[in-house]
Amino acid sequence: MASNVASIGGRAYPITDHTFDVVIVGAGGAGLRATVGCSQAGLRTACITKVFPTRSHTVAAQGGVAASLGNMGADNWKWHMYDTVKGSDWLGDQDAIEYLCRNAPAAVYELEHWGVPFSRTDDGRIYQRPFGGMTTDFGRGPPAQRTCAAADRTGHAMLHTLYGQAVKNSTEFFIEYFAIDLIMNSEGRCVGVVCIKMDDGTIHRFRSALTILATGGYGRAYFSATSAHTCTGDGGGMVLRAGLPLQDMEFVQFHPTGIYGAGCLITEGARGEGGYLTNSNGERFMERYAPSVKDLAPRDMVSRAMTMEIREGRGVGKNKDHIFLHLEHLEPKMLHERLPGISESAKIFAGVDVTKDPIPVLPTVHYNMGGIQTNYHGEVVTKAADGSDAVVPGLMALGEAACVSVHGANRLGSNSLIDLVVFGRAAGLRAAELVKPGEKQAELPADSANLALSRLDRYRYAKGGASTAQLRLNMQKVMQNHCAVYRTGPTLAEGSRLIHEVWASRDDVAVTDRSLIWNSDLIETLEFDNLIVQAVVTMDGAANRTESRGAHAREDFSGRDDAKWMKHTLASVDDQKRTVAIDYRPVHSYTMTTEVAYIEPKARVY
Repeated sequence: MASNVASIGGRAYPITDHTFDVVIVGAGGAGLRATVGCSQAGLRTACITKVFPTRSHTVAAQGGVAASLGNMGADNWKWHMYDTVKGSDWLGDQDAIEYLCRNAPAAVYELEHWGVPFSRTDDGRIYQRPFGGMTTDFGRGPPAQRTCAAADRTGHAMLHTLYGQAVKNSTEFFIEYFAIDLIMNSEGRCVGVVCIKMDDGTIHRFRSALTILATGGYGRAYFSATSAHTCTGDGGGMVLRAGLPLQDMEFVQFHPTGIYGAGCLITEGARGEGGYLTNSNGERFMERYAPSVKDLAPRDMVSRAMTMEIREGRGVGKNKDHIFLHLEHLEPKMLHERLPGISESAKIFAGVDVTKDPIPVLPTVHYNMGGIQTNYHGEVVTKAADGSDAVVPGLMALGEAACVSVHGANRLGSNSLIDLVVFGRAAGLRAAELVKPGEKQAELPADSANLALSRLDRYRYAKGGASTAQLRLNMQKVMQNHCAVYRTGPTLAEGSRLIHEVWASRDDVAVTDRSLIWNSDLIETLEFDNLIVQAVVTMDGAANRTESRGAHAREDFSGRDDAKWMKHTLASVDDQKRTVAIDYRPVHSYTMTTEVAYIEPKARVY
C-alpha cells in the first residue's frame, strides 16, 4: 500500500493505493464465484463490497437454480437451451445461451461438492421442481422439473457456501467500501477503481490488471421492487460515465407474485409446487392465456395476464387491484419442507396463514435483463467501427449487472442463479488466461482518482433545494407510472420528458452532512446518480423500440417485429449535455459449437 493526496476544490483528499492482479466489485453470487476462480488460479484477488458478502442480494433468491440434471425425469441441456431461446423471445444470443445450458449441470454439481445443502429426493439426489417456461422435448413435452432447490432459500444457501469457499481460498475482502468510479487510461483500458471506505471516510485507489463488475441490478429505480435497497446499479452507472453503452435496458422483468403493498417476493416455486392464481370470480384465469402450461407460463406472460384481469374489473380486494395466489390446498407438511420462507413472509408482510388463506399478490419489478454488454467469457465488449464486438481491455461484468445476453427480452425463472455461477466460473477461467500472477503493472497517473473525487466532492458540498430522497421518489414514481407492464407511445413520451426533468434536477440536490464517515446522505446521493442515468436509458430505449417482445409490451405495437427489431439496443449518455444516444448491434444468430443448430424464430406461445 502507498499513499497520495489529491486536491479537489481546494480540499485535500488523502488516497491509499492498493495493487492486485484482479479486483472484483460486488460479493453476490457472480462476484464470489469469480473471486473463487481467480483465487484458485493463483491470482492475488481483492473483492470490494458495499455490504457484508452474505448480505448481498443473491441471498434473497428463493426458488432455485436451473440445470438439466434429469433427477426427476428425462432432461437434456439442448431442451434447456431451446426453452431459454424461446423465453428470451429470440433476443438472446444463442452462442451464450449454449454456453450457459451445456455448462449448467457441472456448475450445480460443483456447488453441491462445495457444500450447498440442496433439498433431496428419497434416493438422495438433488431435488428439482418445475418452473415457468421450462419444458421437455423442445417444447413438445410436459413441463420439465429442472430447477434445483434448497427449499425456498436457494440463493441464501449458495451465497453462504460461495463466501466460505472465497475465505478458504484466501481472498482479500474490502467490506463496506463503496466503488465511486472506474479508472480508464488513455488507450481505453480499465486499470482499476476508486472507492470510499464508508466507516472512516478514507479514499482507496485499487490498481489492477483486470476489474470485474458484479454489482447487481438497478431495481430501485422503480417504486415497487423485490430488490433490496442496495440494488442501485452502481456498475452500470460507472460504465455509462466511462463512455461505454448499456445493452437492452428497456427489458425490465416484473415478477408476477410480489406481496401486495410490500413488494416482497413470493417465489415462482410456489406455483411450481402446485400453487395457482385466481381472480375475483374464483377463476383460474391462466388457463385462458397459456392453456398448455397455465400458471407455469413465463413471467412476462403471467404478469400481463394478471394486469389484464385487474384492468377488466376482475381484481380482488376492496379496490379490485390485485390477485390471489392459492397454496392452502397443499399439504402443510410439504409447505413446511419446501416453502418455509414464503410461508413466513406471507405471515409477516400480508398477515396470511398460507395453509388457510390465499396470498394477495401483484406484479412487481424484479430483474433487469439489460446491462453491461459482455461476451460469454464475461469480458465487456463495445461496438467497433466495423460493427463487430470489440473487447474493452481490463474490464469484465457478471450477473444482473451484465447483459451476456442469455436472457434476451425475458428471463426464465431460475436462469438467474445459474447465470451467476456459470459466467462467474467463466470469468475466473478467462482471468487465468489473461493475467499472470504478480505481473508488474504500469504506475497510475497521480490524477487518476480525480474523476471519482470530483463527483464525491461536488455532492458532498451540494447546497441545492431538493433532498436526495425527494429526487429518488420522483424518479421511482415516473418509472412506475410510465414504464410498467404495459406501455404506449404517448405514455413513454411523457415518461421520457419527466425522467429527463428528474435527471436535470439532480443538479439541485442538497446534501446536509459534510463529513465522510458513515455519511449515508452522501452515499445515497452517489447511488441516486447511478440510478437516474439507467432510468433515463431504460425509458428512452422503451420509447424507441416500436414492437412488443418479451417483457417490453407495447399496446400500440402489439406484435413482435423481427424484420426491424431483431437487434440489441445500445444506449449511452452524455452526462454534461444530458442526452441519450441509441445504437444497435445484431443478435448472435449462431451457436457456440456445431453440436446444436440455430433455433429459428417462431411465434412464442405456450
